Amino acid sequence: MFKQAKGWLLGQQGDMVEGAITFPIMALLALALVNLAIAGFSANTAQNAAAYAARVASVTQDNPAGRGLDAANQVLAHGVGDYSVSIAADNRPGGQVRVEVTWEVPNVFGGLLSYFGGENQRLQGKAVAVQRKEGW
Repeated sequence: MFKQAKGWLLGQQGDMVEGAITFPIMALLALALVNLAIAGFSANTAQNAAAYAARVASVTQDNPAGRGLDAANQVLAHGVGDYSVSIAADNRPGGQVRVEVTWEVPNVFGGLLSYFGGENQRLQGKAVAVQRKEGW
């Protein structure tokens, strides 16, 4: 009886059950953090690419849209996920250069969502950068 009371006082009786309950929760939390980190990295890469492409296109005199697209693709080569770039560049000095980069990454929880009535949708977003066209 003393051994049972000692085990109860030291809290060693429910360790297996406690581990069985907390491990899946911690694993899902870790996957959620990884999922958010991938989405955050892709969003940051898209924003950097849009800003860089807008800057390059705003100072380029000949073919600003083509040069901006090349600059965006150069930055996006190091990104994670799928990206698409659209550029609208005015050739007049003082006109606007608008770069839009959309990003899309896989959802780690996509397979689990079907158990709860959800759909497996990819995480997606958009980054926009606008600059004034410089001219001489």
